[in-house]
Amino acid sequence: QVQLVESGGGLVQPGGSLRLSCAASGRTFNNYPMGWFRQAPRKEREFVAGINWSGGMTLYADSVKGRFTISRDNAKITVNLQMDSLKPEDTAVYYCAADRRFHGLVKVTQGDYDYWGQGTQVTVSS
Repeated sequence: QVQLVESGGGLVQPGGSLRLSCAASGRTFNNYPMGWFRQAPRKEREFVAGINWSGGMTLYADSVKGRFTISRDNAKITVNLQMDSLKPEDTAVYYCAADRRFHGLVKVTQGDYDYWGQGTQVTVSS
């Protein structure tokens, strides 16, 4: 059974940092692109960042570029999202997703991802 489990969410003040992690089990994701999406209350789920199988290609939403960094550790089958200079508008539930296309390109559309975690809440507030 495929599982993606996110961790690292929480409450942080504006300007602070959080590091999200996504652990994959039940399938080897080392050869597949992975991504992070988020959904704020009353808004559509949106792409945040994505990374290809090797870590050599990354994509970011304009709203997080320069503040967030996605990385992966294929030995541990984890994907991380380092979030710095957080803003209140970053408040959302963050989801990890995996695309099962072998050595596929990073995609920004949620429909291109096949597996999803349950999400972790990130709240940026003073």
